[in-house]
Amino acid sequence: LSAAAVLNIPKLKECREHLRLDRIGDKRGWGEETMIFLTEGDSAGGTVSRARDARYQAVYPLRGKVKNMTDKDRKEIFENKELYNMVRALGVQDDLEHLRYGKIVLATDADVDGLHIRNLLITFFMRFFRPLVADGRVHILETPLYRVRKDTGKQKETIYCYSDEEREAAVRKLGAGADITRFKGLGEINPEDFSEFIGEDIQLSPVICTQDINPDKSIKFYMGANTPERKDYIMSNLICTEDDFE
Repeated sequence: LSAAAVLNIPKLKECREHLRLDRIGDKRGWGEETMIFLTEGDSAGGTVSRARDARYQAVYPLRGKVKNMTDKDRKEIFENKELYNMVRALGVQDDLEHLRYGKIVLATDADVDGLHIRNLLITFFMRFFRPLVADGRVHILETPLYRVRKDTGKQKETIYCYSDEEREAAVRKLGAGADITRFKGLGEINPEDFSEFIGEDIQLSPVICTQDINPDKSIKFYMGANTPERKDYIMSNLICTEDDFE
């Protein structure tokens, strides 16, 4: 499969440029800035598609929660249409030498369901395509929780905030009359706003695997079928603060 090949994959919003890997002399490839956003649902996919730079940013919307592949065999990838199409879009169904994007970006909502989908995707890549993680290819898109804006009529100033502390600092900076918008999900953010934080100022957190853990053991414990054991662990290590009860 050529990195420049035109793929007929449902829902894939393709970009014009792709990664070209050059393994000679341990060099990185051309097109390292290219990326594909794996989004949570069609709504978020539509928002990102309208906000992206089609030159180097592709989008593949997922139908909510993907299959948990913790205890599954590799053959089940090819039996699951959504996962197989995702693998085809990446160009790694046969080997990793034909990876088509410099970065694989997990773009999910900042809520419980979004975190679950993110963990399912990380589990998938760690189980079947771990070299992509080791090579720093898999990233998490950090999206702001708030937009603080003040419109004086003469000018409009906007600050995107990724935490409550940043929101409070933005309000202090803009002063009285600042309008605060809480982003509940990626699909609810308009493309104009979204384009502001997937451009030059995009914030990506790489998925990393430290040397001091056993990945397979951790995946099996946190994502496997051992629900009672995992529940006991959570209840024994749960820490609550006063803010949790407000």
